[in-house]
Amino acid sequence: MRIGDLSARTGASRRSLRYYEDQGLLVSSRSPSGQRHYEDEHVQRVRLVQAFLAAGMSSGTIAEMAPCMAEPNEDRARRALEIMGRERARLSEAIDGLAAARDALDGLIDDNHAYLARSGEDGS
Repeated sequence: MRIGDLSARTGASRRSLRYYEDQGLLVSSRSPSGQRHYEDEHVQRVRLVQAFLAAGMSSGTIAEMAPCMAEPNEDRARRALEIMGRERARLSEAIDGLAAARDALDGLIDDNHAYLARSGEDGS
């Protein structure tokens, strides 16, 4: 498929897809005229990159993991595991922080509902 097709299937802009290639996160084959060509598995790769970027991973961090995802060997697997472990811990900490903020917000929502219920009962 061509870059426009990959863009349509993933929601990533053509510019983003070219950036992913520049960063080593995505590899395409080229036609004799230089047009990029992608396979179906590139859809999953782009979605994975998008998920990692949305989670706050840098393109550099993703690129360090990408060679192991595409062409594993022992050294790459060890390095990737180290990076993945670090990123998982960072995400877990962020999730815990978000859950605590949501719980605090739920408490404030409950307090406000209770206040409004009381004030309505008082005839105010």
